[in-house]
Amino acid sequence: MQGTVATYDAATRSGVLLLDDGTELAFPAAAFDASGLRLLRLGQRLRVETDETGAVVRVTLPTMT
Repeated sequence: MQGTVATYDAATRSGVLLLDDGTELAFPAAAFDASGLRLLRLGQRLRVETDETGAVVRVTLPTMT
């Protein structure tokens, strides 16, 4: 699943993604920390990994595995 960064707070390392179907999906600091990324920009595309409950566990660049 992929989405676009709608909001990102560098202080809390959390934000909201806008999925392709228009749904907003919040991601916690733990998901950002798991990514290995240093920062995010508004409008940036990300790949989203979720657990079995639907909670976001990792966000990465679409080209990263």
